[in-house]
Amino acid sequence: MGHAIRVSAHGAGLLVLALTASCSSGATASEGERKAPDARVTVVPANSAGNVAPDTAVVVSAQHGTISEVSVTSPKGALNGVFSADRTQWRSRDVGTPGTTYTVTAVAANADGKATRATSTFSTVTPKSAFKVENILPHKDDTGLTVGVGMPIMISFDREITDRVGVERHLIVQSSKPVLGAWHWFDDKTVHFRPRTFWPAGTKVRLIARLAGAHGGEGMYGTKNHVLDFKIGRSQITSGSLNDHVMRVKRNGRVIRTIPFSAGRGGVMKYHTTSGVHLAMSREGVTVMTSPDAGPGQAGYYQLTVYNTVRISNSGEYIHSAPWSVGSQGNSNVSHGCVNVSPSHAKWFLDNTLIGDPIILTGSPRRLEPLNGWGHWQESWPEWLRWTSLGSGFTTDPYTAS
Repeated sequence: MGHAIRVSAHGAGLLVLALTASCSSGATASEGERKAPDARVTVVPANSAGNVAPDTAVVVSAQHGTISEVSVTSPKGALNGVFSADRTQWRSRDVGTPGTTYTVTAVAANADGKATRATSTFSTVTPKSAFKVENILPHKDDTGLTVGVGMPIMISFDREITDRVGVERHLIVQSSKPVLGAWHWFDDKTVHFRPRTFWPAGTKVRLIARLAGAHGGEGMYGTKNHVLDFKIGRSQITSGSLNDHVMRVKRNGRVIRTIPFSAGRGGVMKYHTTSGVHLAMSREGVTVMTSPDAGPGQAGYYQLTVYNTVRISNSGEYIHSAPWSVGSQGNSNVSHGCVNVSPSHAKWFLDNTLIGDPIILTGSPRRLEPLNGWGHWQESWPEWLRWTSLGSGFTTDPYTAS
């Protein structure tokens, strides 16, 4: 009997263990109904941060949830930004204004839809000096906003830029047809953009220069943003040999005009028309040409009024009407360096040229210098890339409708 009692006691012990296990199983089931953790929001720059560089990206991140809204506001305006695909991060795309306090407000929700709100502030550094854009081309008054396939984007600043990277990375080029291109610094106040090859005809282009707050040098920041919209017209490329004395104008690949001409007579280098890829820089009904290195009464002096001119360099080269040299046009070179054509051809060429149209001349011992007017295409692509601060070319962003 004692053995039986010991067995019962042992059986009771097993029952207790079973009940305990049963209770444990019930607790595990209830854990499956546990609430999702609250979303956690972090903001960079940190709350109350001061002397923040204006071009520092504001980054809002969420853990255990997704971001539903973000605002970055100040008395001087708000900063726009973009969400990541999974909406766990938001990053500003605008540059802040120097000497400004911003308030960041963000809301994130966890898996149960419970919202978490976070608010923080930061202040940008107060600038010691400022820079601004002095000029941008194309421009509606100077070039028109429909331009030729060779047209560069040209920006000049009122102060020397020592942080070229700080400026260049805020210059955004969009185009309706993607092109590979690059910015090129000619000096500390001048940066230009051109594609690797000529623009495709009909391309819409937008420059977005987010320069308000961009760092340009020690304690120096930009003051204003700029947006420029322009369009590339039909493809028109004129080419001619100074030895054959004939230019052919191709529009969209088809010859539409053949123009006999007379170029620089040579003898001394200044009287040679330059060889190279010129661009049409201006169109003028009347131009007064004066010898650049001789005054009245000196040998070589001249002053001449000419009509229907298209400027192709800064060294005084034009394609223009020259009724006095019609007999030489198509067979010999007799000018001081300009491209002489007949009055009817000159009028037609003026009327049918867009600023930025390429004019390619060959056969001269004098080469067009890259800085002689808009000789941008005189540099090979590797040469052009030597003077970009970002180190390489880039494909333009897609063109947006607004």
